[in-house]
Amino acid sequence: MSEFTNTNDVLAQATNWIESGDGVAIATVIATWGSSPRPVGSQLAINKNGSFVGSVSGGCIEGAVITEALAAISDGKHRILEFGVSNEQAWEVGLACGGDIKVLITRVDDSEYLFPLIKDQPIASIIDLSSGNKSYVTDSKATGSLDLTEKMLIKIRLALQHDQSQLYHENSTEIFIHVFTPPLRCAIIGAVHISQALAPMAEIAGFDVTIIDPRDSFATNSRFPNVKIINKWPDEALSELNIDARTAIITLTHDPKLDDPALHFGLKTDAFYIGCLGSRRTHSLRLERLTESGFETADFSRIKAPVGLDLGAKSPAEIATSILAEMIATKHGK
Repeated sequence: MSEFTNTNDVLAQATNWIESGDGVAIATVIATWGSSPRPVGSQLAINKNGSFVGSVSGGCIEGAVITEALAAISDGKHRILEFGVSNEQAWEVGLACGGDIKVLITRVDDSEYLFPLIKDQPIASIIDLSSGNKSYVTDSKATGSLDLTEKMLIKIRLALQHDQSQLYHENSTEIFIHVFTPPLRCAIIGAVHISQALAPMAEIAGFDVTIIDPRDSFATNSRFPNVKIINKWPDEALSELNIDARTAIITLTHDPKLDDPALHFGLKTDAFYIGCLGSRRTHSLRLERLTESGFETADFSRIKAPVGLDLGAKSPAEIATSILAEMIATKHGK
């Protein structure tokens, strides 16, 4: 697998190894300073034979991590490693300068521990860095061997809400909050040229992309290879997707017959981003129609229009870039 395999793939492979009788350790980036090749929460799973999947550094410290992981499989002790990534090493993995990385390595003996992290997302895995004891926390409950204070639970659930794995100190206790969330989703209304550029860009950025367009001649596998396509009217298609706060909705058809039903549905959901293609004049007319349909100013404030950051974009690829940039900025509250 690729060194940048996503977390669910890493956990799935670790589960397979455990169920096949292999000893397994998982290395997790728990803190970074300066320029780090991989973000906090990145994972590398290693089995007793030295096979591995995932990445904690893009390659510059993997060898040392694997050596320590094999030791953890042997002695059962968790360990915390700190590495300084030199400027030369950083350059080799595509960074302008070096930094520091802190990595936690734990042996995992029971695949039952990994199942909730895959199946019950969003969920946070909590580990006490001193004892190695673990717990799970979701929006509604906390289970496991840790005695988590109310202050800790508030911090953990904020981390879940903002999708931010992090270290947390309270008095003499230090825990690592590892957030596991399902992929962000992007529902694109209209199988147009901008969509052809935006779909692969959004997938690279980690979004699960769906193209929605009832026009069979537009929304085809040849025009959108390896992308989920729904050939239905937007409101009907969106109702099938269970739109939530990890979903972006973008309307690109420039046709009220298609865009408006998507907005009527989307504005009643928790979608974190709603963007609409069109000029300011087009958007003004759009708001008039929404007003006639009973929507109000508070609803209008959720719509990004004209869609995308103002980059001076002209071509479909440039416009797609501006849209993706705005989606990411919105996700991070920027």
